[in-house]
Amino acid sequence: MTITSNAILDAINNRRSVGKVTEEIPPTEHIQTMLEAAITAPNHHHTEPWRFFVLTGDARLGLGDALVEDRLSGEEDPSSIPEAVIEKTRQKPLRAPVVIGVAVQPQQRAKVWEVEEVCSTAAAIQNMLLAAHSLGLATMWRTGDPCYSEPVKQFFGLGEEDTLLGMIYVGYPASEPAARNRTPVDQVTTWWDS
Repeated sequence: MTITSNAILDAINNRRSVGKVTEEIPPTEHIQTMLEAAITAPNHHHTEPWRFFVLTGDARLGLGDALVEDRLSGEEDPSSIPEAVIEKTRQKPLRAPVVIGVAVQPQQRAKVWEVEEVCSTAAAIQNMLLAAHSLGLATMWRTGDPCYSEPVKQFFGLGEEDTLLGMIYVGYPASEPAARNRTPVDQVTTWWDS
């Protein structure tokens, strides 16, 4: 059977990360739709470990301050950091009109593996990205050292056992995303038969 057109497969195949977005603020209903899609992710034991933090307007400035605090905390001499670098760090959350922090709060109980909690939350993020794409929005899932820093975790009110999986930057695309090159599936797949 050949599938000629399928909206879900089209979204999966055509969604791209977009780093540059316009300043136009997406409707709250679109963000709500993304969040509703997120919580439909598969989740072993139905623990629902995901937590979402939607930042708009000046709330993004608080995240910028936490990013600066993180940047300075890793330096032996924080005063040696040029003001331009500090200000660039502070402005990062302003790259998009909406920033959604996504964290895992793993359940501490028998038979619940933390890695499964992380995987469920990552699936929730993918659902968000696909929902945003279907609504004509652009997204960028940003990760890296700031997600694991104490100042950023404190900004989001996360505990020691919680993990920030990233920040989803959301807006309208300012340009067409670049084509994506991936290793062909046959080079990363092994078929087993009895």
